[in-house]
Amino acid sequence: MRRIIIGGTKSGCGKTTVTCAVLAALKKRGLNVSAFKCGPDYIDPMFHRKVIGVNSHNLDSFFCGRDTILELLNEYGSTSDISVIEGVMGFYDGTSGSAHSLSEITETPAVIVIDCKGMSDSIGAVMSGFLSYRPNRIAGFIFDRLPEKLIPLAERLCDELGTEYFGCLPKCDITIESRHLGLVTADEIADIQLKLESLGELAKRYICLDKIISSCDVPSPVYKPLDIPVFAGNPAVAVARDSAFCFIYQENIELLEKMGCRIKYFSPLTDSEVPAADGLILSGGYPELYAKELSANKPMLESVKKCISGGMPTIAECGGFMYLHDELADKSGAMYSMAGVISGRAFPTERLQRFGYITLNANHDNVICGKGGNIRAHEFHYWDSTNCGSGFTAEKRDGRTWDCCHVSDSLYAGFPHIYFYSDITAAENYVKKCIVYGERNGQDKTDSTD
Repeated sequence: MRRIIIGGTKSGCGKTTVTCAVLAALKKRGLNVSAFKCGPDYIDPMFHRKVIGVNSHNLDSFFCGRDTILELLNEYGSTSDISVIEGVMGFYDGTSGSAHSLSEITETPAVIVIDCKGMSDSIGAVMSGFLSYRPNRIAGFIFDRLPEKLIPLAERLCDELGTEYFGCLPKCDITIESRHLGLVTADEIADIQLKLESLGELAKRYICLDKIISSCDVPSPVYKPLDIPVFAGNPAVAVARDSAFCFIYQENIELLEKMGCRIKYFSPLTDSEVPAADGLILSGGYPELYAKELSANKPMLESVKKCISGGMPTIAECGGFMYLHDELADKSGAMYSMAGVISGRAFPTERLQRFGYITLNANHDNVICGKGGNIRAHEFHYWDSTNCGSGFTAEKRDGRTWDCCHVSDSLYAGFPHIYFYSDITAAENYVKKCIVYGERNGQDKTDSTD
């Protein structure tokens, strides 16, 4: 399986720009390309999907063990001509969840992107540091925002350090906007296709695609396949998906489908009710940007509250959790009425709250695990709540802890995002609850699925 990791020296060094440029150029060559994102990011895969026209997937070495990561890489990458994996933060950042860790687990060569703005010979010091810091699989470098007159310098530095020059992206006026959770989603950029095509042209001209392709033709590690149960009954799961609720791990959805679920997407923004279903997932996203519109859709708010109060198994993460509050504040602080399932209000803060990987330890039985159970998760949000819940205790790797999440036999609602492949028994427990709910209610769920 041909595969390459595009890592970087730090966050904001141009990894996503370079990755999209490479993907666009490879696709223009007529290659069948798969894309992956290292870590828990939702937004970068949206850009990958816009470039290559197929789903991009996450590979996270904090959430998943070696065999699971290799199975996901094989499942989504083995039928393509080449798989491009975008790193996270700096190449070594994140310890067990780093791009370096993923490179080692998957035995994948890495290309490091360096933001060269304001540097010349110091570029060599950065390269030397990354090459020597720890044992690694760094194959070479791509130089972002490199003036054309410095290309010979970059090539010479690669020769001196015994590594490959994989090209550069010169300074250009192609920009991708950002907001408080990172990049603006691809669907919000009117000229995104034009920008991506332009990046592809730059990659064709300045990036050594043939070198990249030849360097990533490496053997694939052997692994033990997962044993995924399939449940009878085909329970229907309603999943919120629109501009306000767009943070969805595609692997979570596809795992539910493998277990026998039928997925029904719906929009809390524009639909009037939750589709007939046995379970409900309120995805993360940007409900704070659409608070007025969400609040105005009273029939949907009432439908969601009715489903949850009636015992429909529900997972509501981050943005979905905020949607369940009595009130949600937009960026200006204006308050809007929401579903009223959670007593309290969600409000903006000045910085990221409880950011990073955590382990959730269950204080009560709930829809995804029993008391005493644990599951790995991730938090990434600027908004906070007056009522975060106490169904789980979250623990960071440095020992810090706090209570979070509202839970019951049919509910998980909180800021932490869950990745089902970190422990597929959480998905199994959820599906079993959906089946029981469906059998108890016996409603007709045969309408069309999306």
